[in-house]
Amino acid sequence: MSTLKVSRSVLEGKVSISGAKNSALRLLAATLLTKDPVTLTNYPSALLDAQIHVGMLEALGKKCTLLDAETILIEEVAPIKSHLIWHDRSIRNTLLILGALTARTGSGRVPLPGGCKLGDRSYDIHEFLLGELGAEVGGEGTELFASVDGGRLKGTDIKLRIRSTGATENAILSATLAKGVTRIWNPHIRPEILDLIALLRKMGAVITVYGQEHIEVIGSDALGGATHAVMPDNMEAITWLIASVVTGGDIEIFNFPMRDLEVAMIHLRESGARFFVGEDSLIVRGGRCYPIEISTGPHPGINSDVQPVMAAYAACARGESVIVDLRFPGRYAYAEEMAKMGVSFAVEGNLLKIFGADRKLVGAEVRALDLRAGAALTLCGLVADGETTITEAWQIERGYNNFVEKLNALGGNATIERERKNAPAALVGA
Repeated sequence: MSTLKVSRSVLEGKVSISGAKNSALRLLAATLLTKDPVTLTNYPSALLDAQIHVGMLEALGKKCTLLDAETILIEEVAPIKSHLIWHDRSIRNTLLILGALTARTGSGRVPLPGGCKLGDRSYDIHEFLLGELGAEVGGEGTELFASVDGGRLKGTDIKLRIRSTGATENAILSATLAKGVTRIWNPHIRPEILDLIALLRKMGAVITVYGQEHIEVIGSDALGGATHAVMPDNMEAITWLIASVVTGGDIEIFNFPMRDLEVAMIHLRESGARFFVGEDSLIVRGGRCYPIEISTGPHPGINSDVQPVMAAYAACARGESVIVDLRFPGRYAYAEEMAKMGVSFAVEGNLLKIFGADRKLVGAEVRALDLRAGAALTLCGLVADGETTITEAWQIERGYNNFVEKLNALGGNATIERERKNAPAALVGA
């Protein structure tokens, strides 16, 4: 449990983008495929979800050591277990752990997944793909399990019914140690998936990407160790960009993943954001918010995670903005929290309308319903009169590395009160 208090601020200065949460967790799962050491650099060690995942790895037989704040070494110090016994908060990545364990040991048993509650995020597609690879998959109580006769998955053609990021990742992880060739049809090719593939190739996996059509994985008998830099976090990057614009600030953002955010950047530039590409950074010169009209979709379109922070941008715009989330229809519960601060909105089916600048935003007590909703409420708090109190702020720290520290370094007026268990011993440092 934690509470974040934030007041009106103009953000100015320099900030560097940390490694991506949506990549780091997948890379951690990939370390279960090998007995050899794996080192991750640009690693976002302060993320709560990353700390949970490290604890899970250690429960399975790994030793995780922080060499510094951005480098983690994962070593295998005991025979890897196939059953993850975990009584703390769960994360969505347990599904990838299941796939990796089944590929490596022939069976796996994990807690049901956690993560943000974003409507229908069932795991039947993961059961389907593991079944296609020859595993028997089922659930019992609060756990999900899989096992395969003969101890090894078998390569096959997997035809995904939707372009699912998690299913694509799980299929790739599971196929790397399967016998024979696996072809994954209708994959979701996102930057985070390409980052996962880059690490797996360094570990010895044979993977070929045929655009958005399919991915081919030739199974290996074993994978080795590797050193890999986690890609920069595109969600953190766009959050600081929007923060600069809505507060009228001036921020230079280093390690900005421009190519991963091309479509969103076009919308922001056309709606008043002023930014310039520097030699090794993005320079944001504030701007003026005008209404936006966006719909989410598969990469290279606008990711569903982006739309809550874009809604905060729309709340500061003069006029009516329209947001449609095609991936998670109805992911708009955060708008009711924004309304407590004076944001006027309407939901019509799968469409969210925000009537920006109808009246000034005012500080209020609101709740971070999920990770990106928490970030969006923080952005509103930076432009609201008075103090905004965000409860359940631990949601923000699940996915933003050193968020409050970076915010205050840019001139923000924010304090956080944390009430949570101590981090695993390995996270204290080495």
